[in-house]
Formats: sequence, structure tokens, C-alpha cells
Amino acid sequence: MKRIVFWLLSTATVVVLLFGYHTSTSGAMTAESSAIAPANGTAGTTGTAGSGSSSGSTGTTASGKTYTGPVADTRWGNVQVQITVADGKVTAVSVPQQPNGNGRDREINARAVPILVQETLSAQSSDIDMVSGATVTSDGYVQSLQGALDEAGL
Repeated sequence: MKRIVFWLLSTATVVVLLFGYHTSTSGAMTAESSAIAPANGTAGTTGTAGSGSSSGSTGTTASGKTYTGPVADTRWGNVQVQITVADGKVTAVSVPQQPNGNGRDREINARAVPILVQETLSAQSSDIDMVSGATVTSDGYVQSLQGALDEAGL
């Protein structure tokens, strides 16, 4: 009888602990701006976009026209890509929205986003390699990038 009571109390304790555990992804997700240097080595532009940003925004800079892709809603947060196009080539890429709801998201994206940007500048298309360990961000990045490229007619 004592064993049954002990087992029952132990099981109840474990269940309570499991339901009370807060994972690292339970925090609120907000948009953070990230600027990446363009291909010609000059400084990129930094922009902040809210969750209500729309796709297809264009603007003109000294180095070309900018096109903003649609916001890709991923499992860990929104991803949005903005490209600058001059003479039919992508010359700069920035990521105004990316998952950053917790330290792990920021750590992953600090490593992944520059790789994705460099792949984009090299490939000049959305046919780029995914970053291992950042698959969800990579998928959202490619979706938004394709929208920006479509808007630019590339």
C-alpha cells in the first residue's frame, strides 16, 4: 500500500513539474532590425518594419531601387527581406524582420542571416542553400526573398 501511495505522489509531482516548465520560446516575439553590407562594400541601410509591413514597397537610393518582400510568418516569428537592385543585379540585402523573441533566436540569426545574405548576393536568386540549424528562418527568408525578386522582375 505504501508503494502505491508513493508512486501516485511521485507521478503527480512529475506531472505538475512538466506543466509548470516554461520553455525558452514562451516569450513574446518582436521585430528587430538587421542591416547587412551591400556587395560593393559600402554600408547598408538599417530599417525597422512593424508586423504590419506590406510587400512590394519600393524606394530609390543612390545605389539603386529597393524592393521589400512579403512578411513570411514562420513558426518562430516573422521574416522579411529587402533587396536593393541596380543594373539588374541585387547589390544589397537587409532583413528588417527576423525571429528574435529570445536569446537563442538572436544567436541563431546572428549566424544565419549573414550567410543567407551572402548566398543571395552570390546566387543573384532565391536558389540558395539553407543554413543548418536555422531551417525555419531560412525557409521564411527564401519566401520573402522570392517575393522581393518577383517585385523587382528578376
